[in-house]
Amino acid sequence: MSLTLALILAAQATAAANPQADPNAEQQTPQTPQTPQTHRDEGRLGTAQQGGGDVVVTARRRAETIQSVPIAMSVIGGTALAETGTYNVNRLTQIQPTLQFYSTNPRNSAANIRGLGAPFGLTNDGIEQGVGIYVDQVYYSRIASATFDFTDTERIEVLRGPQGTLYGKNTTAGAINIITRPPSFTPEARVELSAGNYDFFQGKASVSGPLVDDKVALRLSTSITTRRGTIYNTRQQEWQNSQDNLSLRSQFLWHATPTLDLTLSGDYARQNPNCCVQYFARVGATQRPLNRQYAALAAAQGYSVPSTNAFDRLTDVDTDLRARQELGGLSLVANWDVGEATLTSVSAWRFWHWDPSNDRDFIGLPITTVSANPSQQSQVTQELRIASNGKRALDYVLGAFYFWQSIDTQGLQVQGPAASAFLLNPTSTGGRNPATLNGLTSRNTIGFTNTSAALFGKLTWHVDDHLSVSPGLRLNYDRKDGSYVSLVTNGAGSTALTSDQRGVLAPQNYTPSFTNWNLSGDLTVAYEFNPNVHYYATYARSYKSGGINLSGLPLDAQNNPILATQTVRPEKVNHFELGLKTQFADRRATVNIAGFWTEIGDYQATVNNLQVNVLRGYLANAGRVRTRGVEIDSAFRPTSRFNVYANAAFTDARYTRFTNAPCPPELSGGTALPVVNGQIVGTPAAAGTPGNSLPYCDISGQWLPGVSRWAFSYGAEYDLPATVAGTEGQFYLGYDGSYRSRFSSNPSRSAYTDINGYSLSNVRAGFKAPGSWNAFVWVRNLFDHNYYELLATQSGSTGLIVGQPGDPRTYGFTISKSF
Repeated sequence: MSLTLALILAAQATAAANPQADPNAEQQTPQTPQTPQTHRDEGRLGTAQQGGGDVVVTARRRAETIQSVPIAMSVIGGTALAETGTYNVNRLTQIQPTLQFYSTNPRNSAANIRGLGAPFGLTNDGIEQGVGIYVDQVYYSRIASATFDFTDTERIEVLRGPQGTLYGKNTTAGAINIITRPPSFTPEARVELSAGNYDFFQGKASVSGPLVDDKVALRLSTSITTRRGTIYNTRQQEWQNSQDNLSLRSQFLWHATPTLDLTLSGDYARQNPNCCVQYFARVGATQRPLNRQYAALAAAQGYSVPSTNAFDRLTDVDTDLRARQELGGLSLVANWDVGEATLTSVSAWRFWHWDPSNDRDFIGLPITTVSANPSQQSQVTQELRIASNGKRALDYVLGAFYFWQSIDTQGLQVQGPAASAFLLNPTSTGGRNPATLNGLTSRNTIGFTNTSAALFGKLTWHVDDHLSVSPGLRLNYDRKDGSYVSLVTNGAGSTALTSDQRGVLAPQNYTPSFTNWNLSGDLTVAYEFNPNVHYYATYARSYKSGGINLSGLPLDAQNNPILATQTVRPEKVNHFELGLKTQFADRRATVNIAGFWTEIGDYQATVNNLQVNVLRGYLANAGRVRTRGVEIDSAFRPTSRFNVYANAAFTDARYTRFTNAPCPPELSGGTALPVVNGQIVGTPAAAGTPGNSLPYCDISGQWLPGVSRWAFSYGAEYDLPATVAGTEGQFYLGYDGSYRSRFSSNPSRSAYTDINGYSLSNVRAGFKAPGSWNAFVWVRNLFDHNYYELLATQSGSTGLIVGQPGDPRTYGFTISKSF
């Protein structure tokens, strides 16, 4: 019996034991995170663009105004999401400077906050993400869920910094807390339709109302998004990187007793785009012999790409692309008001099915003809919390959390007739004979189970009317068990492999296991100088769970797997933060400032192993990382017709110690000593023996990948009252802009994979009648700026750099109606 069901029975027993209760009394909705009583969606971007009034959030698992919560956070309301076209996490980054999201396909995605969260460019099911994604309090363990469309969303809270003492799953970098619109006892309906260039269409609809007066309410929601691809494949004669999304959601709210609410939710989402392609961006020189670099290799095959300008948006990859995924689940949330506190139970089951097809050589030659890792995941979570009601001398949140996950993956990789030329040394035994690697096939069977349990709590002692002290603790247990079996056969179907073949795809069989207990905590001291000025200081000591390698192990000199590298230790995080939250000018202006300093030991990243001269990267504990910075969120409403916002983030994120990192493309195949910040480091022994390529590079002091030093978002909206067709409302003109400075797109920084800074501008103009309808035209990437979301290297270190361009200019219109 789940804890949620136990709550139902307990509440019913309590009601039965109180015969004097008036059954006809007015229903009192418990003060719970699901049903805050004072939330207003007036601020289009919460603190980012509100400039007045209060925005109620549930970041600390109780309803509070955002200005009184001593956490660096931002809130985006449902209206803002619609008007800015922010319908998934990737688009959310344009209005959230400290949030980074990168995705080459849904499985290979990463969400980072302040540069931390997940190893950049690496997918390994055996480790966890540092940024938690929650939808209506349910933890989503697969980062692929962030690629789906937001459906019937009331608001999104982005919390920055460790959150392990407040949330079910431990999150060391932050959390994205998505709250959907709850069922309503007042009948209502919403419809939103959008259309634009590239055959873009998006339709959203929801309906809600009572099934039993004052007892049971229902909400049904759906979202459909389709768009033609923006990249044209000249070989397959089709558009690629399209969108094809479907989301369905249902919720039942039951007022079981005057003090007990239950919400049963079910959702299903499906994506089936012709996606995802990265393709030729540029070529960089390496230290390999010229006949092993891209230009010579392509010329020897008589090959040239359709265009050497990536922004012509042409490719000729010769493998069919597919990125089909299905995601869904059920949850039951119970909130029981027991007077002094509210008891909450969150029971959930979720699944994720992944069916891909990729072209991992990124060009039109048959090097890797098949690359796919179909995967099926199930997860079960149970969270039980008790939180004090109202504000008292001692507020508290205490909870227990259980998480179980199972993943089954069936990997397949097949090499083609051009593989020998691109991947083998011509002086090797197999040379460049196409038959050496043609048909070489790896079939991987991967199993994984993950169990996590925790006790957590947060107390807030109000020393007086101004000063509060909030300690938090978390006791966490993690266990991960895996199985990795890779069966490799040659083109004749035999398991008898040559040294050349084992160097490209080596058979492996291992069963890693990891178990760990850890205790983490935090302490926040907050001071309210007056109702409009709040200070806080936070120290947190947290852990990101250790893990196991489930993408294959590095090989020794005999091409055998190194079993000592099966597991990865937890990351150890020390986090310091100072914050100031202010409102002034009769609350028409809001300025919030946060400064942070975070250090991580045993950072989980891709490394190389010097002792056995391994030249292949794998997941391990790299060393130490430090990120520090300052964030400013500001919003102003000078008049009732005009509002403006500006957010800024300065983030200095670096490896403080990383001595065995993969070398950047410039040093691939070289025997020169490693170079760090323009200085030669190391000793001849560390550089390997003469004639051998570098086994590693020391990149201590370099940037962390994926994070810009400077990031901004800014915008404004002006409206004029008007009456159209007898409906009172206002015409409005809005602008939203963003900027990100140069960032590295490779674990080891390279001049070839640095992405230049870029700015984006979006505009909209229309007419809206609040609570009724809204119609507007929009243009995104107004100036058609060419920019890359990602750059990466081709397998084999040939010097080919491939890219994933961002969207070109898009335009269209949106009309929505509320009934």
